[in-house]
Amino acid sequence: MQGNSPRPETSPAGRVFDASNNWVDRHAPPGLRPYLRLSRADRPIGTWLLLLPCWWGLLLAMLHDQSPRWGDLWIALGCAVGAWLMRGAGCTWNDITDREIDAGVARTRSRPLPSGQVSVKQALAWMGAQALVALLILLSFNGAAILLGLVALVPVAIYPFAKRFTYWPQIFLGLAFNWGALLAWTAHTGSLGWPALVLYVAGIFWTLFYDTIYAHQDKEDDALIGVKSTALLFGDDTARWLGYFLVAVVTLMAIAIIMAMVPGAGPLALVVALAGPWAMGWHMAWQLRGFDHTNEVRMLRLFRANRDTGFIPLIPFLLALLL
Repeated sequence: MQGNSPRPETSPAGRVFDASNNWVDRHAPPGLRPYLRLSRADRPIGTWLLLLPCWWGLLLAMLHDQSPRWGDLWIALGCAVGAWLMRGAGCTWNDITDREIDAGVARTRSRPLPSGQVSVKQALAWMGAQALVALLILLSFNGAAILLGLVALVPVAIYPFAKRFTYWPQIFLGLAFNWGALLAWTAHTGSLGWPALVLYVAGIFWTLFYDTIYAHQDKEDDALIGVKSTALLFGDDTARWLGYFLVAVVTLMAIAIIMAMVPGAGPLALVVALAGPWAMGWHMAWQLRGFDHTNEVRMLRLFRANRDTGFIPLIPFLLALLL
């Protein structure tokens, strides 16, 4: 379907075109469904992609000072709840700013705002409620982490507009989605450190990898309505660029681990931790082998596989803590 095709009828349940038959459609109270759809509660992959860098940063901080403590459980849980809330608030903000664009794209015109299920004022109120609860969680962390959490609102606010002025909006998404690596490191250690910054950049390249794959679903509509993406920029050369991003992720995450663990950790723990980016790289290589930018169904499946990609480093990190 092209971006200028007639708007399809929405179902009585108001289901979103590319996220039907999920728990929101089946079980959520009808009056709450449009708001949960604004938050993408019907599509949890985004919450995972926001949360996993938080857990990377927390575990790397624990490996750095070799002093895990009970308070880290609250940091991990707070990041999980906060990721759900802030991903929801960010998606609501994105839908508010993109409501006219979404109305012209076949895959998104059934979302709550362009389909008329909620008003802009209602969406703004919902966004504010989610952000307020997330703020209460943030205030339980130390002062440096609180400051970082507040600064994180800057890339979140800018991201929806990036596709209007650059072919690299995925960089702005990466800046926002990987901020948790900085915040969780700081929540544990009390201050920001170079290993966390390097890990943060590794996460940005990971976002460039998976969101370029995702953007290939919308490239025809994007071209028609005049918005930009790395999928349009790279075109048939996308696979080569994805390979570059893969190498950057593995290299930078390995450097972050070495910076965090040397000289305090033992050699065996270091080797085990370094297995994380190595295994993550192989999973990304598997995605690259299956990449076909003409197959939208496959692109969505590969994009969703990145939840597993992000989980992979956590296992070696946890094992390294035990050594």
